[in-house]
Amino acid sequence: MNPSDVIAFLEENPDFFDRNSTLLTDLTVTHPNNGQAISLTERQLIALRDRIAQLEDKFAELLSFGEENDAIGEKVHRLTLSLLEAEDFESIRQAIYLHLKEDFAVPHVAFRVWNSVLSRSGPEFLPVGEEVRFFAGDLVQPYCGAPVTKEVMSWFGPASRLLRSVALVPLQRDDQTFGLLAMGSEDPERFYPEMGTLYVTRIGEMVSCALRRQLG
Repeated sequence: MNPSDVIAFLEENPDFFDRNSTLLTDLTVTHPNNGQAISLTERQLIALRDRIAQLEDKFAELLSFGEENDAIGEKVHRLTLSLLEAEDFESIRQAIYLHLKEDFAVPHVAFRVWNSVLSRSGPEFLPVGEEVRFFAGDLVQPYCGAPVTKEVMSWFGPASRLLRSVALVPLQRDDQTFGLLAMGSEDPERFYPEMGTLYVTRIGEMVSCALRRQLG
């Protein structure tokens, strides 16, 4: 009789050990950790404890994710309130830099806008090349990963040579891109291609909405 026959028999006779309960203590198997011979009942208890431990680890992981999402949600909420309260472009600009750098701990932040009815003298209104405009216009979701395009990296000034990961978020009005929000980090794992972009996308939408009110 091969192992598959034994398995098939037990599956077809689920009450076998009920009718032969002494086998649970008479038969022995190898302990998964120390190699000692133990009863089937002991082996079942070990497997059950291992399963419980796995479930506890999974629950702790889910709880950690939930707490992390709650914390991020609170930060997004504070940024939203600041943008809603901002009455002019300078207030919006300060809210963007303050919350992203201090609340979200993003070390380097920059953004550019173009095709604006209003023009100002700050770096946010410096000319942007066609390569960057096409890049931003083609984004269907934020780009997260290794630094791209030298021009965007130049927005970060001397720190650009130290950056190892970036998040680039298109700023849009009626599906038309009018700017780009850039966040950078020296940590290559801070922004990576497989990361979730839900909150980054929402930040981009809120910043876009706030800027549209001022820039026309």
